Amino acid sequence: MENKILVTGGAGYIGSHTCLLLLEAGFDLVVVDNLSNSSLESLRRVEKLTDQFIRFYKVDLTDFDALSKVFEEHNFHAVVHFAGLKAVGESSQIPLTYYEQNIYGTINLLKVMQNNDCKRIVFSSSATVYGDPASVPITEDFPISATNPYGRTKLFIEEIMRDQSIADQQWQIVLLRYFNPVGAHISGDIGEDPQGIPNNLMPFISQVAVGKRQKLSVFGDDYPTTDGTGVRDYIHVVDLSAAHVKAVQKVADFKGVVTLNLGTGQGYSVLEMVKAFELGSGKTVKYEIVSRRPGDIAECWADPSLAAETLDWTARKDLKDMITDSWRWQSKNPQGYES
Repeated sequence: MENKILVTGGAGYIGSHTCLLLLEAGFDLVVVDNLSNSSLESLRRVEKLTDQFIRFYKVDLTDFDALSKVFEEHNFHAVVHFAGLKAVGESSQIPLTYYEQNIYGTINLLKVMQNNDCKRIVFSSSATVYGDPASVPITEDFPISATNPYGRTKLFIEEIMRDQSIADQQWQIVLLRYFNPVGAHISGDIGEDPQGIPNNLMPFISQVAVGKRQKLSVFGDDYPTTDGTGVRDYIHVVDLSAAHVKAVQKVADFKGVVTLNLGTGQGYSVLEMVKAFELGSGKTVKYEIVSRRPGDIAECWADPSLAAETLDWTARKDLKDMITDSWRWQSKNPQGYES
């Protein structure tokens, strides 16, 4: 079927928002997710928001046989691959788990796709593959390296996919390098619900604002930036998801591997984000400065012009939207999906 898409990790933060937009764009979805850091409730809410059905399989990508069965039951036009572990700090503590889940899981997926003659994939990569960039803004032709095991898994997977497309030129692959996804769907019904202590800035800020956590830890205030805190390119998750829909719609027209940055082209520091959140939510966000986190860099923001040209896509939502939508989700769901 031309419109049947497999989404791996579809119950996660970016996965669930992309599922919603894919359904709205007329695609028929199958989701596989091991639910290790996600909630099935997210997909139930997507179904409710769109009044459509998502076929779900609880499958870990490291389980070759279970994944093969999913492909035996469906004929996929393409795969959108989100599934993987994604915490920078944690990856330094348990690198083998990251390599197994992210790399071995992806190799299994590619093998099963090959066995079933499904050779189109949109992969969730990351700006971490740029390591510590020599300058900003970052374009897709910058040298790639990694400063932590999580980033290395993304980098290795990109290389594996490039090798595969050289070996078999029927493959059509889109590598989407995300900068920092934030925000939530405008309904406030789906959003970011990290298990345990959040690794990303925005859910941490909003959990402090809602009273779930006492204070935000700001990792380092001695970087060579305007206020000493790290600068990142924050992109609204709905804009990010819209880029995936465009990639799925266009993947059959591409040859080989297409690599694209997804960001806004604008950097904000940690303290700028805290102040903007306080303004947007009317809440005070307590924070303390702690030492730098291993693997973190001073600044990282995108030149997203190639994505604009290739996908006819640009980020439309601004910082105010990111803050408003994050706060709406968090205040409606103080305990995340368990609320």
